[in-house]
Amino acid sequence: MEVRATYKYAKVSPFKAREITREIQGLPVSAALDVVAYSPKKAAALINKTLKSAVANAENNANLKVDGLVVKEAIVGEGPTMKRMMARARGSGSRILKRSSHIRIVLTDEIKIETRETRKAAQKAAKKKMREAKAEGAVEAKAEKPAKRAAKKGKK
Repeated sequence: MEVRATYKYAKVSPFKAREITREIQGLPVSAALDVVAYSPKKAAALINKTLKSAVANAENNANLKVDGLVVKEAIVGEGPTMKRMMARARGSGSRILKRSSHIRIVLTDEIKIETRETRKAAQKAAKKKMREAKAEGAVEAKAEKPAKRAAKKGKK
């Protein structure tokens, strides 16, 4: 089941907030909370707030356990931009763009949590299968060589 939380009109540039959301996408909730908690960026605090809200929604509204939740999506969209003017030399002015963003986090319990240990075990199993396949191919190739030699001798 999917659970989502949205933080609208966050006073941070979407470009700066996407840097943090890329890091937490696909992580289990506990790992994502750790990443966000130890990041020194302003956007991390806002994303932390949204992530905790999504976890609370999962617990209270959907009756899900926090242990099995994974961050499926962490998306930062552009919000409205406030335009301001700043005085410049010779009576001119320049524009200041104060950007805002909408942060959306989607949690799910359908994705299997992949830890470092399970990933390494899967890689070892894949390597073992490759070795076995190569060994079988080598045995078959050796068996074919005498047959080819016999066929060549028969032609002469």
